[in-house]
Amino acid sequence: MFKRPRTDFWQVGIVPVPVQDLDARTLSAARERITWLPEAGRWRYLADPFGLVRGDALHVFVEAFDYRIKRANIERHEFSRADLSWRGRTTVLDRPFHLSYPQVFEHGGETWMVPESFQAGEAALYRATDASLDHWERECALLADLPVADASLAEHGGRWWMFYTLVGPNARDQRELHVAHAPRLAGPWTPLAGNPVRVSRDGARPAGRPFVGRDGVLTLPVQDSSTGYGGATRLLRFPVLTPERVEIEAAAERLTGDLASPTHTAGLHTLNGCGEAFALIDVKRIDRSRGKQWLDFKRRLRRLVKG
Repeated sequence: MFKRPRTDFWQVGIVPVPVQDLDARTLSAARERITWLPEAGRWRYLADPFGLVRGDALHVFVEAFDYRIKRANIERHEFSRADLSWRGRTTVLDRPFHLSYPQVFEHGGETWMVPESFQAGEAALYRATDASLDHWERECALLADLPVADASLAEHGGRWWMFYTLVGPNARDQRELHVAHAPRLAGPWTPLAGNPVRVSRDGARPAGRPFVGRDGVLTLPVQDSSTGYGGATRLLRFPVLTPERVEIEAAAERLTGDLASPTHTAGLHTLNGCGEAFALIDVKRIDRSRGKQWLDFKRRLRRLVKG
């Protein structure tokens, strides 16, 4: 008897709690007030939410993955800031390689994005070219010739910092945390000589943009994949972060999907702030149907016919 295939489906939610105050208790208490993004459609999902608040709008950027082509592009979903009513979606970045983790932020009067593009062998910086946030141009590579995944940037202590992992054998990307620093956003970026600074499947791969906690300490959400990819999220604190020295304190508490959703209880692997009043999360359910096998067969057949 063949084992039924496993297919992960993610769902993105807007939590009406500031990211600095989100923990297991506040997430569970806010469960009935979470606004979920619309369903992506059959054999598709939305994940890796990052957001910006502009005027009366809340913009949520997500990975939009399609199992039929095994690749994702980046979508922008717009909501009313007042009542979180959904206004629509737009594909804002599409490349011939997989894109995910669309970290967006503002700096120097511009809006920037650093999406994951490890299949292109780089972590690249994109700039929004219009006020709608629908058009983006690649500015430069921040780290090149490296399979960088989930690069997470923050300006802290007079320097720019990048937390990331590297895709490699034996699930390297799920157990290693690397750090690089730069005097300016565009670089040059220098990886720390002591990389990786943390090796642990229970909290190494970045899960969101770093933020400063209520105690003033830089805090990085990371994935806890000890029970499977993206099974939970926890926080790492960096009381000391300099090019010469890094100190890390790992929180014991885990944020899991069952705290936020009755249907997507198998994981929670992204946590981001959005403005001063909201946090963004994604949660996972696992499908065990055989439909994925037929989907994979049809995709391979199409490749054979084209070849």
